[in-house]
Amino acid sequence: MSVEVLQPGLCTTIQDIGRYGYQQYGVIVSGAMDPVAFRLANLLVGNPENEAALEMTLIGPKLKFNGDQLIAICGGEFSAAIDGKRIPSWRPILVRDGSVLECGHVEKGCRAYMAFAGGMDVPYVLGSRSTYIRAGVGGYKGRLLKKGDQLQVKQPKANSLRLRGLLSGKHLNEPCKVADWRISEHLLPSYESSTIRVIPGPQFDQFTFASRKSFFEQEFFITQASDRMGYRLSGKALELEQPLELLSEAVTAGTIQVPSDGQPIILMVDRQTTGGYPKIGFIASVDIPIVAQRKPGEKICFKEIHLQEAQQALFKRERMINIAAHGIDLIESRK
Repeated sequence: MSVEVLQPGLCTTIQDIGRYGYQQYGVIVSGAMDPVAFRLANLLVGNPENEAALEMTLIGPKLKFNGDQLIAICGGEFSAAIDGKRIPSWRPILVRDGSVLECGHVEKGCRAYMAFAGGMDVPYVLGSRSTYIRAGVGGYKGRLLKKGDQLQVKQPKANSLRLRGLLSGKHLNEPCKVADWRISEHLLPSYESSTIRVIPGPQFDQFTFASRKSFFEQEFFITQASDRMGYRLSGKALELEQPLELLSEAVTAGTIQVPSDGQPIILMVDRQTTGGYPKIGFIASVDIPIVAQRKPGEKICFKEIHLQEAQQALFKRERMINIAAHGIDLIESRK
C-alpha cells in the first residue's frame, strides 16, 4: 500500500516520538511536536504508539490513496475532506482505494498528525524514523514532503485489521467510512488555553525581582521567528541582576532560555543539545502539547508550578492515555 503526494502542504514531515540516546554526540532528538496527538492517532488505527506518522503544520497535504487504508488525524483542526466530503478528527477513518484526501488550512491549533494503520515505511536512522531537516536525516529522504513523493505504508498488524474490519463492508460506494466513536474531549489537552505551567529554572533567582514578577504576570507573543527548534517570544524584556557567564549544559524540550536581549526562547523538539543562556524556567512536560499548538502571533502566559505538581499532572495525563488505549482495545474486541 502507498500514498501519493499530490500537494505537500506547508511543512509536512514524517515523525515518531524522537531520536533518543545520542544527545551526548550532538544528535538532535526531533520527533512529534505534540506527542499526545501523535500517540493517540496511532492508537486509533491499532498501531503501537511510536509508529511513524505524518506531521502537518498550518497547511496540510493533498494525498491520493493506493489501496484501502485505515487512518486517523489528531491534533489541530484542519479543513480535511476526502473526495470533497468533510471528515472529523480524533477517530478512525477507512479510506477507499483511489480516494483523495485534502487537508487544507488549519482552523484551530497549529499542527496535526495523520497515522496510517501499519505505520509509514521509512528506514530507521539511529533508532528513529523522525525527520531532522537541517541535517537531512530520517523520515522520507531527510526532508519535507514534495509533490510526487510515493510514501509506502507497512502492512497492518492484528489490532489494525480488527479495527478496519469494523468499518469494512459498509457503504462500499462511498470514498470513506468514518467510525461512529472518537477520543473523548475529556482526555485531550486544553489546546485553547494560553496559560502554560512553568517550573522555575536554575538561574531564576538571578533575574531582577521586577523581571521575575513580570515573567509570571505579563503576556508574551510568539514571533514569526519560531519553528520546530524553538519559539521566540516578545514581551517586556527580562533582566539579570548582573551579567552572568555560564558553561553550556544539556537542555531539553520546554527549557526557557533568556539571551542578552531579554526576550525568552522556548526550546522545542529540534533544539540544540546544549545551551549556555540563563534558564529562567522549564515548561511542565504535560503542557508541551499546548505550546506546540500555538501559532506565531498568538499569546502565552506563564504560571508557576512546583516539580511535584508537574509530575502529578504528567502521571494523570498518562493515566488518561492508558484509559483511551484500553477503550480502543474493547472496541477492537467487537470483531
